[in-house]
Amino acid sequence: MNTHLIDYIIIVVFLAGVAILGSVSGGKQKSVNDYFLGNKNISWWTVCFAIVAAETSTLTFISIPGLAFITNLNFLQVTFGYLLGRIIVAQLFLPAYFKGELKTAYSYLGDRFGRKTRTFASIVFIFTRIAADGVRLFATAIPLYLILNIEPMIAIIVIAVVALVYTYTGGLKGVIRVDVVLMLLYLGGAILSAVYLLNLLPEGWTSVVQASINDNKMSVFNLGFDQSISNFFNDPYTLLGGLLGGAFLSMASHGTDQLIVQRLFATGKLKSAQKAVIGSGVIVILQFAIFLILGLMLFAYYGPVDIKPDEIFPKFIIEVLPPGVTGIIIAGLFAAAMSTLAGSMSSLSSSTMIDIYLPFFAKDANEAKKLSVSKLMTVIWAALLVLSAMFFMESTRSVVEIALSIASFTYGGLLGTFLLGFLFKNVNQRDALRGFVSGIIFMAIVIFLNLVAWTWFTVIGVSVTIITGLVSSSIKKY
Repeated sequence: MNTHLIDYIIIVVFLAGVAILGSVSGGKQKSVNDYFLGNKNISWWTVCFAIVAAETSTLTFISIPGLAFITNLNFLQVTFGYLLGRIIVAQLFLPAYFKGELKTAYSYLGDRFGRKTRTFASIVFIFTRIAADGVRLFATAIPLYLILNIEPMIAIIVIAVVALVYTYTGGLKGVIRVDVVLMLLYLGGAILSAVYLLNLLPEGWTSVVQASINDNKMSVFNLGFDQSISNFFNDPYTLLGGLLGGAFLSMASHGTDQLIVQRLFATGKLKSAQKAVIGSGVIVILQFAIFLILGLMLFAYYGPVDIKPDEIFPKFIIEVLPPGVTGIIIAGLFAAAMSTLAGSMSSLSSSTMIDIYLPFFAKDANEAKKLSVSKLMTVIWAALLVLSAMFFMESTRSVVEIALSIASFTYGGLLGTFLLGFLFKNVNQRDALRGFVSGIIFMAIVIFLNLVAWTWFTVIGVSVTIITGLVSSSIKKY
């Protein structure tokens, strides 16, 4: 592909604009509270958009259209589960979080069980986030390499440096304000691609419908009851698997992951946080519907071709889109990557600072010292995310499989531990830690042996964690 000058201008202006916007809109931080929580005065709708941006990576932008291209619309069942999970988070998790002055999700575990559980949960989050987002950062370099023909390492460093600039200078408030712009950009890029694609089809939307019906691609719901038990649990996109898997995954990611919980704390009010998390679930359904429909349009344009699903949208960008539009789509790819990466830098440094550094090493430090150390940690985590991405560049596995597997190792144990705290008053720290560790070990076995589809991973991890915790709690009575 011969990228035109206008495309490079759009990309450079976009990157510079994002760095400036984040730095300016974040204002001056005077305390750790300002830096990590935006002084708890950010509007719920801003946080709502920022949540969607943070959970949407380049993997989503590229992979979901490809998924519809080779299958159908069954993935929407998972998004309905996402909304269900967020409603549970709003009603069960957030009221507990907004009691007192909690600053991370893991502060609750410290209050409920003790310091060991809080520290262990924070460490698990840190290792999971650094690995999972290293994969996502590397995944961003793949389409950018194909489209711009630049070395993947250069793409990774550019994304990391720009995200670091506005995260370091603007704090969480700057990150959230930029996230809103980034969400509108990558979603606008997908819609722009869809509109351009429709104009290329002989009969527009009618061509999409006809091609999709002929290949049964309009199917949204899949009960899966006609399958054997083994096949049922190995099919990720049944109605039950989608609803349960999506709900439990969303409860874990939006109720126990500091990347999202940090944003909810930034609203400063329980009602605002509840509206933000539920609103994000509604937007995510619409967003995935757009990405999936784009995949159906690509199928109507290309027909059945022998190509990897992750490559079909980049192929369209490279071969079909005109100059200018290509630049906007590439900026959208950068946007999807930076929204996740900046959030990771902020959440990693906040969890490290608040859950580990302050309780163990700097109980009496003044605000100026705390703020300077917090910013230093942001720089360190940015560098480690780049190193993590470099490590996964050597992997031969699909980046989507790697990303799903990493989160699935720990999400079940993490969510199960929180549910033990919320629902069972007799469970203590020893019981919770036993359940937590058991859930992680059991999921390592399940994933290694490839026993079930990914939508069941978190459900199984939660079940093992809760059962182990309850058994431990009952044994101590005798």
